[in-house]
Amino acid sequence: MISDDIEVLIVDDDHDVVEAYQELLEIAGFKAQTVTDSTLVLGMLKRNWPGVIVSDMYMPGLDGMELLAKIKQYDHELPVVIITGHGDIPMAVGALKKGAVDFLQKPLQPKELITLLEKYLPQRRQIIEQRNTLHTTTAEVLLGESPLIIKIREQLKTIALTTKDVLIEGESGTGRHTVAKLLHQNSQLSNGPFVEVNAANITRTPDLQRSMISARSGCLCLCNPHHMPIETQQWLCRFLLEQERQGKKEVRVIALFDGDPTESVETEQFLPELFYFLSQVRFNLPTLRQRSSDITLIFKHYIKQSCKKLNKTIPAIDKAYLAILNRYEWPGNVLELKNVAELYAIGIVKLAGQERSKPLDQMSSPLDDLVDGYEKQVIEDALYLFSGRINEVSSYLQIPRKKLYLRMKKHGLDKAEYKVRSNPPL
Repeated sequence: MISDDIEVLIVDDDHDVVEAYQELLEIAGFKAQTVTDSTLVLGMLKRNWPGVIVSDMYMPGLDGMELLAKIKQYDHELPVVIITGHGDIPMAVGALKKGAVDFLQKPLQPKELITLLEKYLPQRRQIIEQRNTLHTTTAEVLLGESPLIIKIREQLKTIALTTKDVLIEGESGTGRHTVAKLLHQNSQLSNGPFVEVNAANITRTPDLQRSMISARSGCLCLCNPHHMPIETQQWLCRFLLEQERQGKKEVRVIALFDGDPTESVETEQFLPELFYFLSQVRFNLPTLRQRSSDITLIFKHYIKQSCKKLNKTIPAIDKAYLAILNRYEWPGNVLELKNVAELYAIGIVKLAGQERSKPLDQMSSPLDDLVDGYEKQVIEDALYLFSGRINEVSSYLQIPRKKLYLRMKKHGLDKAEYKVRSNPPL
């Protein structure tokens, strides 16, 4: 493997040539490594190597074009500079079309090579930095270690740095909006706006056109585009086609679907042409039922997050309750599990529409004291849940505000003490 401190890999079957190139680059301040057997190059690479490859065109084993194809298949963003013989311009142009970043003709001019390296090395380092940031972000936001969610994270890391249009399908609560935002935040258009639009609210083409203007130089997140009128879908097709022809991305479109979009194509609600444009990159988010091995990890994560936010001690979690969580079907997916975890963090055990307080270990006090204690706990939990907002607490507990204030006074509770702190300690 090439180490990260090597900036340039020189590939040429002529020993004298690679030695001369290496000496030239080291004098110029670059760290270079050479290889004379092009078939060994792939085995030397690692995906996030932050360097540039400089390769000759004519070599035994793998020639420059064949090596370029394999490198691009391995890491399509790895910069490759091709060295060609004098008069091989058509071949060099062919290499550019197949992914080479540039080419130089023999006899090599040192200044030209150094200029190219000074251009492409910083770009490559920036890409690697973005990849590392995205790797950390996706692991923190798309929680889980099941094969299905790992596959989604890997797919996201491959696509996020591009501006390709995307189709994301999945049940409510599986994280479609989260994936859409991650795609935008890590794309080349991340400095532009992220505009979310429910296609059900688009009743005519000018509605969509206004949204496109709002999302210019950014991303339009379009929820259930098959709900738009057919003529509006046709306009969107033309818009996407024109962007593709010009090779310039004015607006990236990310389409979200509640279910399988092919069913809408079959019922003629969704234009096949629009489906084609949007589905060239397609995410199918798994339900929580399909990755049940992630339930405990996600539940504990959100409990810890909630306790940190509310400045509460992390509660103990019964193994029996975790077993119940793992048997549950989770129709609301990760979003439902998150809500259950947040309630558990404040002492409310809730699942499948049923709610109970944590059981007492023993009757250690008279019944009246226990009732008063329970009432105080319920009110206090609600104050924590709604950060001391009395209107919401009153609605949640289904009692008038006046009665709530009287109960709070009885138990010595002050709403100001339950406001969420901006930076609570662990």
